[in-house]
Amino acid sequence: MPTDHKPSAKQQAYLRSLAQKTGTSFTAPKTKAQASREIDRLKALASSPRHEPNNDRTAIQNAPRGGSARVRDEEIEGHGSKAHWKGSALETGADY
Repeated sequence: MPTDHKPSAKQQAYLRSLAQKTGTSFTAPKTKAQASREIDRLKALASSPRHEPNNDRTAIQNAPRGGSARVRDEEIEGHGSKAHWKGSALETGADY
């Protein structure tokens, strides 16, 4: 395939910009024609407000975790990368 058939840098940059604007992803095109079709597809989509990903992330973090699968405060010790289950091998010295 001749290099002049590959998508231009301008097309690739525009695709990335449209994908970010619409909150979608795309498969990297191999030809200029594929890039043009993907640009048309993304242009047809509605814009996604920039704050939506942050709102989604916050909603997930603040969502109630219920049921028997939830982690209770009394089940863990430590914080961040030092957190571990109470009674775990780290605490008891057991070899699991």
